[in-house]
Amino acid sequence: MNFIKKTKIVATLGPATSSELVLEKMILAGVNVFRVNFSHATYQDVSKRIQLIRKVDQKLNTNTAILGDLQGPKLRVGKMKEGTEVFPGDQVLFSTDAPFEGDAQKAYMNYKSFPKDVSKGERILLDDGKLIFEVLDTNHVNEVKAEVIQGGPFKSNKGVNLPNTNISLPALTEKDVKDAEFMFTQDIDWIALSFVRFSQDIIDLQELMAKHIDRKIPIIAKIEKPEAIENIDKIVAYSDGLMVARGDLGVEVPAQEVPLLQKRLVHLAKKARIPIIIATQMMETMIDSLTPTRAEVNDVATSVKDGADALMLSRELSVGKYPVEVIHTISDIIASVENSDLINVPQSPPNIRTKRFITKSICYHAAHMANDITAKAICTLTNSGYTAFQISAWRPQSLVLVFTSNKKILNQLSLLWGVKTFYYDNFNSTDKTVEEINEIAFKKGFVEKEDFVINLAAMPIKSRGMVNTLRVSTI
Repeated sequence: MNFIKKTKIVATLGPATSSELVLEKMILAGVNVFRVNFSHATYQDVSKRIQLIRKVDQKLNTNTAILGDLQGPKLRVGKMKEGTEVFPGDQVLFSTDAPFEGDAQKAYMNYKSFPKDVSKGERILLDDGKLIFEVLDTNHVNEVKAEVIQGGPFKSNKGVNLPNTNISLPALTEKDVKDAEFMFTQDIDWIALSFVRFSQDIIDLQELMAKHIDRKIPIIAKIEKPEAIENIDKIVAYSDGLMVARGDLGVEVPAQEVPLLQKRLVHLAKKARIPIIIATQMMETMIDSLTPTRAEVNDVATSVKDGADALMLSRELSVGKYPVEVIHTISDIIASVENSDLINVPQSPPNIRTKRFITKSICYHAAHMANDITAKAICTLTNSGYTAFQISAWRPQSLVLVFTSNKKILNQLSLLWGVKTFYYDNFNSTDKTVEEINEIAFKKGFVEKEDFVINLAAMPIKSRGMVNTLRVSTI
């Protein structure tokens, strides 16, 4: 019997994960999704990486998803003199004029509206909160005077967070628009939008997409701003997935609030039946070490127990020394906890009677029936991927084997919890099709003789419409 890790792993590409051999080993170790971070990527490199991933997929007969991650309005200071350090009580002038090399008295800020947006008394956090400043004064044009509250090394090009400031930049910057337009030309399966604050941010990206391509690439809203938490219900309504981006979120809101926010966001995503990714510092120690800390092991396990669809690794893989070993380690942790009875993801039957109510209801009952009869697998045929999203969200104990002739969604669905995808394009009669996909499941080792399988399909089968049929088969 094949073991399938149900919680998916998202791996960030970087210098440490650039070779075909390493990519191959990572997929075999458990990677389901590769993330391309457009904060650091060139278009040429991205194209090469995508081609390489698809080459490896073809070789291994796997369907790996690719996630393009837009940078968003990332605020940064400029270049600083080597060895610059600031101390509590020091005053620093931030300037938004032309870039220059800064020192302990003056530093460049790349955010032109910074002097207009900030007010006296607001906090400026640098380098994930390692440095803290308080605004003393602003000329509302090009300069902000601030006092050091928490000092330390003042390094070049570090990110800036303004937790008390309502910034005027949109989530979709000029750079993001260009990057997104490039993504539309590439074989990208998901797009992540950074620093989402309002549902309009998602809508803007959807509208940009509609202008350029005739297909829909699902959008993941990265939750890392206090405004996103305030507007979360509307953001969820327009998003295809969520990411708990704990790095910036833990700076923008008090760090001690993040654990419960993570749990709340997972529950909201499950109720909306969209996937959610937990990200940042999962296995940070393994950048340089073969052994994670006990706290990291517990963090990964807790995220799985909270109900995450996927866990994302960043610097551990992009610049780490042991990218393959990290995947093996996190896969082992996932496998040890994900089938625990302690995991309790909120489940509620569909009650809003939309045109998809029948399909939703069938998927819901299929998930529960699978548990009741101890079915080894739910096999579903889909053209849009909709049933895969639905069944995955209801977390059956069985495998979810998805068969589709739509190559556009084949890789995309690899992000979903518990889902394994197969290409299938031989739609005959319902009986014949069900027999064939059950035979495929058997030959590939996912089910055995005498196992129960639940089959979902649309009748008539050739119409490829919405799922309207549930059938129980015995292998």
